[in-house]
Amino acid sequence: MRHVLFVCNHNAGRSQMAEAFFNRIAPTDVRARSAGTQPNHEVWPEVVDAMQEIGIDLTGSRPQRLDIDMQLRTDWAVTMGCGDACPYVPTRVEEWDVADPAGRPRDEVRAIRDEIEQRVHDLVDSRLDAIRVDRTAHQLRVARLLPDLAEEFADRRDPAEIRACLDAILNDYDDVPVRSFMLTLAHRRTRECLRRETCDVLHAA
Repeated sequence: MRHVLFVCNHNAGRSQMAEAFFNRIAPTDVRARSAGTQPNHEVWPEVVDAMQEIGIDLTGSRPQRLDIDMQLRTDWAVTMGCGDACPYVPTRVEEWDVADPAGRPRDEVRAIRDEIEQRVHDLVDSRLDAIRVDRTAHQLRVARLLPDLAEEFADRRDPAEIRACLDAILNDYDDVPVRSFMLTLAHRRTRECLRRETCDVLHAA
């Protein structure tokens, strides 16, 4: 499973529409989420109305705050028209210069909606293979966990063996939909495996 993250300031318009379009269009092995640095308490009503016109219901969607768990689970990110206010997302990032629909007339919101749909189609059509093979997020998770493991097992395990064990265990969590405790679990499992005389993970590989 690969994960695409759409980010704007309030997660109440552009990024919500992009998430909905992506999850409607893309194959099920690549899923999207959206978030904002200063999330609003609700999706903009004009956006809900515009999406309902084309059969997408956002009435149950709630803006989410971007957090470290989302960043670490992201394989590709799209920031949307927030300029210097956009957060740093430590993975592959592209910027879409899309107008904010908040408070705009219905016809303008529709035009923004249609632009986002077209951009999502282009993303799926032209960059899906790159999203599937990109290992940026995996490498970031490795970089976060490896130093402590390398220090703890320096006198017992070869560095390549430590890295291979961590790689294999992190791969087990590629399809986990909620990753709040994923790094803790992966770290614990890797330590337990490396403490054994024979690392079961490496032996199985």
